[in-house]
Amino acid sequence: MDLQTRQPTSSALAQNRAGTRLANDGKKQATEVLRYTGIPVPWRRFIVLVLNVATLIGVGSVVFRLLSPGGIDAAEAVMLGGFLIAAPWTVLGFWNAVIGLILLHGPGDPARSVYPFYPQGKGTQPRHLSSQTALTVFLRNEDPHPVFARLEAMSRSLRATGLDGHFRFFVLSDTSDPHVAIAEEQAFTRFSADLIERGGNVPVYRRRTVNTGFKTGNIRDFLEEYGHAYDFFLPLDSDSVMSGDVITRLVAAMESRSEIGLLQTLVVGMPATSGFARMFQFGMRHGMRSFTMGSAWWTADCGAYWGHNALIRTTAFLAHCELPVLPGSPPLGGHILSHDQLEAAFLRRGGYEVRVLPVETRSFEANPPTLPDFAQRDLRWCQGNMQYWRFLFEPGLKPVSRFQVLQAILMYLAPPAWILATFAATYKAVSSGFDSSYMQLGFWLFISIFLLSIAPKLAGMLDVLLTRGAVRSYGGGLRFGLSAIMEVLASMLMAPIMAVYVSIFLIGLLFGRSVTWSGQNRDQLGISFLTAVRTMGVQTVIGLSLAVIIYFGSGGLALLWALPVVAGLCLSIPFTMVTASSAFGRWSARKGMFAIPEEGHLPRVLSRLVPNGARRWRRPMRNAGEAAPNVAAQTQTDGRA
Repeated sequence: MDLQTRQPTSSALAQNRAGTRLANDGKKQATEVLRYTGIPVPWRRFIVLVLNVATLIGVGSVVFRLLSPGGIDAAEAVMLGGFLIAAPWTVLGFWNAVIGLILLHGPGDPARSVYPFYPQGKGTQPRHLSSQTALTVFLRNEDPHPVFARLEAMSRSLRATGLDGHFRFFVLSDTSDPHVAIAEEQAFTRFSADLIERGGNVPVYRRRTVNTGFKTGNIRDFLEEYGHAYDFFLPLDSDSVMSGDVITRLVAAMESRSEIGLLQTLVVGMPATSGFARMFQFGMRHGMRSFTMGSAWWTADCGAYWGHNALIRTTAFLAHCELPVLPGSPPLGGHILSHDQLEAAFLRRGGYEVRVLPVETRSFEANPPTLPDFAQRDLRWCQGNMQYWRFLFEPGLKPVSRFQVLQAILMYLAPPAWILATFAATYKAVSSGFDSSYMQLGFWLFISIFLLSIAPKLAGMLDVLLTRGAVRSYGGGLRFGLSAIMEVLASMLMAPIMAVYVSIFLIGLLFGRSVTWSGQNRDQLGISFLTAVRTMGVQTVIGLSLAVIIYFGSGGLALLWALPVVAGLCLSIPFTMVTASSAFGRWSARKGMFAIPEEGHLPRVLSRLVPNGARRWRRPMRNAGEAAPNVAAQTQTDGRA
């Protein structure tokens, strides 16, 4: 289907392939070809393809042989189909993690083979810049005070680099609540006065009364009004924080590499007081290193874009990233909610590279404080990704970009697929008399998919153990080990909860159910019993029903096999309440559970943002800018920003 997206001309593609761009003065600037060491990118992609296809064929053939001796009936067909839909996304994650771990601790140098465009180490901090960059933060009905505290911290960090004259803050609001709008204006006035007093560029606040196109429309309106004056823009979520050191390095890299249209940083969570957020970001923190490194190795110039904490070339984005309004009505028609991956694909179609920086820098975000908040955010992404099916055959997309669009869809089809496979195995075992092979198949299918899905976390744990000083930066061996076990168990409980959540939502999409784009809870803790019942009641009913049916239909042994799925669903209400409680947050912070390196050695940009309660287990630091051995090894900042 032709959605009338803007495609590059043949002359523009030829110009980009030749490695030239038009500078602001209209003169062509040649770019020296950058050498990436190691295996050529086409061979990297071939290797990844072979590994994934071979794994899927091998595991799929085992499942087929188990099902096929007496012929495949309807229930068995559902089990097989569920596996075939659920497996690709998780198998790819497994191999990304394995490849990333090899790159991090093998004989090669990923700084030369994956990200040579990003200078690092002492003496590489840029002293001069020739461009102008807009730092854009997007708001909608959120408490503005934490947002402007983060912007103030970033402005001070930029000031410390001596290059703050090349940057200007834009606060772009889509707030509809009049009380919140007044608070935004007051907070901006204070922020602006302080910034101007310190010699910074005058910031801009703009609020749209009608949020046409959601965040995508907000970005487009900003670029059409102000974009011509800026070489780059850096989108920030309302919970984003980046140090001045990282921002200036990104700009210097983009100035020297005109073929790069977008440079995405690896975003990590800030120290938190919420027990749920601490637990979630602990697993993500060590797990994302190997996963992202492996992914960046083979996606190369077709990297991912996560919508924030990324530097974007303004002219390239304006020329190639205007998204269409989809035919039909919401939720699957109308304006696109999840804009980021499509914009990355369109940039690449326009001849520009999209690169991911797969190492930890001082690029932060805040994670949802409770499971319902996490689920609500996930559903918003789910709805947006389901709109992508129209772009599977979009003209001109690169093969890797087209695969990434498909991958974005499959990642939300996988959970309901293995839930259906598990239900089918349960039905087969109960209706045909207990046959342990069917029950084992269904629930070992769940375990297999689950283990594949947490492979990045397992690889991350190994990465921490292999990195000198890393275990100490996570609070020591005992804390790290106990935290890792608790986080994996919590992930096992969460997996069926979220799978049911997503499955119910996907069914609702077919009948017009939609999520709204509005303010998010960033820091409020505590969930009442009634709220937990309202959000997790369906999961509980399904879990208890499964337990009763399996026990009375097939006995206690069958129920034992079902525990990986049934336990999470049955415990969804207490799990939600406990992980959201302030008591659990205080306990985990006081004991140093789920600690991350920044809790021990707080970067200066976070020193005014992270409450003492988030790092209660640590003594007060003498030097907030001091870097732990692991942080020094895994980041490219010098600790001063």
